[in-house]
Amino acid sequence: MGELLRPPPPRSWRDRAAARLAAVTPARVASGAGAVLLVAVTAWWLLRPGRLPVEASIPRAATSVAASRSLSSTVAVASTTSAPAAALVVQAAGAVARPGVYRLAEGARVADLVAAAGGPSADADLDRVALAAKLVDGQRVAVPRLGEPSTAVPLPGEPAVAGPSVPAGPVDLNAATAADLDRLPGVGPATAAAIVAYREREGPFRSVDDLTEVPGIGPAKLAALRDLVTV
Repeated sequence: MGELLRPPPPRSWRDRAAARLAAVTPARVASGAGAVLLVAVTAWWLLRPGRLPVEASIPRAATSVAASRSLSSTVAVASTTSAPAAALVVQAAGAVARPGVYRLAEGARVADLVAAAGGPSADADLDRVALAAKLVDGQRVAVPRLGEPSTAVPLPGEPAVAGPSVPAGPVDLNAATAADLDRLPGVGPATAAAIVAYREREGPFRSVDDLTEVPGIGPAKLAALRDLVTV
């Protein structure tokens, strides 16, 4: 009868560890390290942050234009705040579309005032208006109508803008026409017509003082006209 084969007795953990260490060769170590390194490099390449495209690094034109406009606006506001433009307050009267008081920039001309007042009316006589004359603060510019004398009296130091001059000699109250009387300073078409109407109703003037009987003529206006009229 043959010998009974028995399995070898189990090995201790020290024997097993020694056997495994004996099976590890330098070639296997190098192969394993290479595999680990390859996995690490692949993971880094896949997970690294992407680079920005070239277009993203170029400044956008719209942004540059907007910034330029913002800077220009800021400069303009600063200039306006630091150096406010002086203004003139002047009055437009007579044959203009919108008579009234207007505020214009320093150095404005009569033509600028006429334009601000809506332009001349259809019957304006612009040939008798000094459109290129400079305006002064507080000035009143009366644009005459065709066939109508201007009654505007310039302020001291103010350029004359229109109208005939005052008659060279005294005006005869009993012989002057309404147009002749209208040329006197401070006498407009309504007052000239009232003088003629009084003369036709009451008869010839006997003295210059009789002008106080005419509506619209008081002591102050009589004093201004005394040396310019006669009877």
